[in-house]
Amino acid sequence: MSVELDVFVGNTTIMDEEVYQFWLDGYTVNDAVKVRMEGGVLEECEASAEVLRSDTMDQYRTFQMCERLLHSPAKLANQLLFQIPPHRQAMLIERYYTFDGLFVREVLGKKLSKGTKKDLDDVSAKTGVTLKSCRRQFDNFKRVFKVVEELKGPLVENIRQHFLLSDKLARDYAAIVFFANNRFETGKKKLHYLTFQDFAFCAGQLISNWTVGALDNMVEDMDVDLEKEFLQDLKELKILITDKDLLDQHKSLVCTALRGKTKAFNEMEANFKNLSRGLVNIAAKLTNTKDVRDFFIDLVEKFIEPCRSDKWTAGDMRLYLTHYTNSAHILDTFK
Repeated sequence: MSVELDVFVGNTTIMDEEVYQFWLDGYTVNDAVKVRMEGGVLEECEASAEVLRSDTMDQYRTFQMCERLLHSPAKLANQLLFQIPPHRQAMLIERYYTFDGLFVREVLGKKLSKGTKKDLDDVSAKTGVTLKSCRRQFDNFKRVFKVVEELKGPLVENIRQHFLLSDKLARDYAAIVFFANNRFETGKKKLHYLTFQDFAFCAGQLISNWTVGALDNMVEDMDVDLEKEFLQDLKELKILITDKDLLDQHKSLVCTALRGKTKAFNEMEANFKNLSRGLVNIAAKLTNTKDVRDFFIDLVEKFIEPCRSDKWTAGDMRLYLTHYTNSAHILDTFK
């Protein structure tokens, strides 16, 4: 029996972005075919269900063969097996390393170890992200961490150069690496209202101001480890709360600057000493590893919650902390 076949030969690898996303999301071939059919692709392309399944399977095989190259993105541009235009390569890399916000929030600050990976079944059930996708994302975090942890130079730039990611995604990975290295606690119930992007912003601030790299931009672990001398120096702030005259003087300067500028002034004045003690005590204990890990939970319990209970706005918080800092610089002790 003779069989007629239509054959098309070309040298550019054809990749459907929608199918690629199904593969990244951990869909099986059958699930991907079902979604494509529901989207009307059969009518659009005038194809049969068998052809659609064959096309989907073929693309899945292509993605699986490309995956080892995506582990070291620079290799994708130099290989000869797949003819992929540069803009397509960039898309493949960026999407492969893109992660789900709910998933990263569950593992942020945890050790990127086999123990954590064993818990991904629970994370998958909790977040609704497929187990296959959870594993890919976790392995990406671990891979980036291993590559950059010993490199000299700025963390974001190292990630961007080695993994060819966009600036935004490189910064997000820098936050993940920074939190994994310092093991910040992010899973407590009181921190659940904070998103990954909230923590990523904090990581950017800490990297810019509190790490070794803030002083020397060509040392190992420059943007990963907190600067020990700086943390030691923070202990000197204790005088702001142990010296009664200095505490009263600081309060007077801050309240004078705040008077008439906020509806929460009375609460700020009444709670100044408690709030100041909370902030200074957090800062003075950061030489201890456990207290570094509890940094965010301590901030919420000892500073943010009292302010929230007094109905401060975000603007009130900025105003208070600005004058709190500026007034401390005026005190003779800190000149």
